[in-house]
Amino acid sequence: MRIPNPPYDGSCLCGAVRLRLTALPLLTLACHCRDCQKLSASAYTLSAMFPSDSFSYQGALVDGGLRSEGRTHYYCRSCLTFVYSQLTRAPERVNLRISVLAEADLFEPFAEVMVEEKLPWVQLPVARSFAAYPETPEAFVALLGEYADYLEVR
Repeated sequence: MRIPNPPYDGSCLCGAVRLRLTALPLLTLACHCRDCQKLSASAYTLSAMFPSDSFSYQGALVDGGLRSEGRTHYYCRSCLTFVYSQLTRAPERVNLRISVLAEADLFEPFAEVMVEEKLPWVQLPVARSFAAYPETPEAFVALLGEYADYLEVR
């Protein structure tokens, strides 16, 4: 399945928050950490990283979830759908929850992180797996490059 060219549109469950993305994703991934399991009430979260300047939304968001320094999670004020996360150290990108996209089925995860915390029965068909996170900034940049190459081949 091929990811279509942007723009991509989406919304929260109740439709009070509408969003648009105007760039291809930088990376798609599944996170198995216990925090994501609890935040999503599932075995993992599915995220797509996009350039911040390609992301816009209309509607009211509130921050919530795990209140840790350096990371903020945003939810619809009305229905509390988990919409996206932002890292203080990476303001150039947003981590959008794939499920809010109208064509969510097209954004399969390329990598999985925090595999050391995954539930033992979870098996995902991903290209790359990491026990925690890529260990260095260089490894993360290399992963972004692999994903860009993967998109070009598809």
